[in-house]
Amino acid sequence: MGNQNHKHLRKQLAPFEKSNTKTSVWQIVNTMVPFFVLWVLAYASLSVSYVLTFILCTIAAGFLVRIFIIFHDCCHQSFFKNRRANQILGTITGIMTFCPYEQWKHSHSVHHATSSNLNKRGTGDVWVLTVDEYVSASILKRIAYRLYRNPFVMFVLGPIYIFLIEYRFNMKNARMKERLNTYLTNFSIVSIIAVLCWAIGWQAFLLIQGPIFLISGSLGIWLFYVQHQFEDSYFENEDEWDYVKAALEGSSYYKLPKVLQWLTGNIGFHHIHHLSPRVPNYKLEEVHNKHQALQEVQTITIGSSLKSLRFRLWDENNKKFIAFNEIKDVQVNPKVKVQ
Repeated sequence: MGNQNHKHLRKQLAPFEKSNTKTSVWQIVNTMVPFFVLWVLAYASLSVSYVLTFILCTIAAGFLVRIFIIFHDCCHQSFFKNRRANQILGTITGIMTFCPYEQWKHSHSVHHATSSNLNKRGTGDVWVLTVDEYVSASILKRIAYRLYRNPFVMFVLGPIYIFLIEYRFNMKNARMKERLNTYLTNFSIVSIIAVLCWAIGWQAFLLIQGPIFLISGSLGIWLFYVQHQFEDSYFENEDEWDYVKAALEGSSYYKLPKVLQWLTGNIGFHHIHHLSPRVPNYKLEEVHNKHQALQEVQTITIGSSLKSLRFRLWDENNKKFIAFNEIKDVQVNPKVKVQ
């Protein structure tokens, strides 16, 4: 797809970059209300069976992922037309998902502007090393990288560290507005937890919120990981990097069952989201269906996405992700594609 077609495609998406207030409000209702109802039911079920409680918590976790997508849209100023409305709702949903609105909005905008750019890694993205970088790295850095890319660390310990610890602190160069929003978010989280622990007891709170937090957090990191870490992804150095190619070739279309697609707020249409972040989540599928070019991108399913767990390093010569045990094959003959 040439540059002219790229520009033409982006222009075609412009009409979809407008939120619909009625649709947005309805999404708040059909997401927030079920989440709170499920939370209350989970508490009530503690006296019946914790198996039932866990099932309700699992469903609630799915709705919390959907709440995060609303938060995500607010960060892109795509959920409401009014910037202030996005800020208010973004802060509220940020408190619910343990994500400071201003801090996350900044780091995520950097992610969009630098996604798949090998010279601008490190903010709002997954840690990726090239084969050459890994081979020349110190032993300690290799160990750290292997631990980071371990599924248990990334998807179990990762949510705990990122959402409970990392997001509680401001970045060094954060603006005062960003710092104050983080303080407000932290204060609100602590206050809500304190009130709930006082009202229902800390044991009951942990038995309910614990599974919801861990499941939703793991799902969130998985979605972010898998939609950029597929085998034939796209990474280039600054002088060859292209924004549209990064969106269409470096982001996948994660084809999920309809129920999961709904719960994840259509984030599976990640290539469209990266191409035009101002398109609200509830319009992404419509955009996908109306443009043939957007249907000809890398498509992954739940089954095929599991293969991404073995991808660890970016092979610049073959333009693909490889596993750790494939390093020697690449080094022996860098132009031979690893099967």
